[in-house]
Amino acid sequence: MATSIKKIVAASLIGTTIEWYDFFLYGSAAALVFNKLFFPGSDQLTGTLLAFLTYAVGFVARPLGGLIFGHFGDRFGRKTLLVVSLLLMGAATFLIGCLPTYETLGPSAALLLTALRLVQGFALGGEWGGAVLIVSEHGDTARRGFWASWPQAGAPGGNLLATGVLAALAAWQSDEAFLSWGWRVPFLLSGVLVLIGLWIRLTITESPVFQQAEPEERAPIVGVLRYHWKDVITAIGARLAENISFYLLTVFVITYAKQAKIDNSTVLNAVLVSSAIHFVTIPMWGALSDRIGRRPIYLAGAAGIGVWIFAFFPLVDTGNFLAITLAVTVGLLFHGMMYGPQAAFFSELFGTRMRYTGVSIGAQLSAIVAGALAPIIAVALLQSYSSSVPISAYLGLAAVLTLVAVYAARETQGRDLAERIHAQ
Repeated sequence: MATSIKKIVAASLIGTTIEWYDFFLYGSAAALVFNKLFFPGSDQLTGTLLAFLTYAVGFVARPLGGLIFGHFGDRFGRKTLLVVSLLLMGAATFLIGCLPTYETLGPSAALLLTALRLVQGFALGGEWGGAVLIVSEHGDTARRGFWASWPQAGAPGGNLLATGVLAALAAWQSDEAFLSWGWRVPFLLSGVLVLIGLWIRLTITESPVFQQAEPEERAPIVGVLRYHWKDVITAIGARLAENISFYLLTVFVITYAKQAKIDNSTVLNAVLVSSAIHFVTIPMWGALSDRIGRRPIYLAGAAGIGVWIFAFFPLVDTGNFLAITLAVTVGLLFHGMMYGPQAAFFSELFGTRMRYTGVSIGAQLSAIVAGALAPIIAVALLQSYSSSVPISAYLGLAAVLTLVAVYAARETQGRDLAERIHAQ
């Protein structure tokens, strides 16, 4: 079992890292260059806002991806759908690197960019649920929080990889060269990474819990809405502070720093260091949730980020590398306290033959109102008020809503995933 679960974890972690690399790469590029390449003629903040609107489109497609991948994943298994999601994401990202810009194609360039972003979102909507479930359903009950947190580490892993590539290009290239062709390199690199991820994913076995479960007579979405609608609401609420905080800390911070006249390489390197620490600590929070429960860790993270965000922006304003790194690192530690236990927590809410659909719908519906809108709302607030305080208040309110949702939920630690869970 030990060898088997480690192989499953490795396959899920590498796959999710690659998919998140693709997804975050777009967000970083939207903050750095897409406003100039696809939306020229606008002032800097307006162009960035338009770029972030195409960024948000990817989130809109995520619930659809979650629903479709979840349906077939609950019917036919987790493994095949994970391979399909990786292929879709990699192809879309590679093609973004091949796109002609506004200068060559005019407004049609932005339309093609948006279409490929939709494919990215659709693929990621199906990826997350399958990746966390195939680990959760292979692992043992006592250490499920630890094992299931490793695919979660793929998010900072992907961000680390994307930011690292961008930071290296920013350091080695002039701004003109990066704007001309350098930005394409990390997108084209995705093609190589996807081949590696596919080779690993094709070697894993299907979830034993899924194979042993009796098929549901009804469509998975019907079962979710009938028996688990409260759990879907719990997942949506739990994701608010987690999702919003992550995109403010890792994506919006790049735009904010540019407005504060802070060098790109300074903030990118700060996010790079912070993401490395985040990657290492997420499994630690997952392991701790195996000892004291999912809810206590999650509640502490939501409360912490709701307070820390008011110190975050003043630290960034200093322009000092160490201060910015401290700001992002502490913020991501609080985020990890939510994100680490989240995979096991959400998996334990739903029955086996509707679990892929349930976790995907709950997580991805929240992504629309949280992650998709977070950079847009933050840019709009900065544009309107020229202050970070309204942005901090925005995340503070989200933290309160997450606290309420998680506090009202039942503790799931120790639940047998083979149990046929219906109305609670």
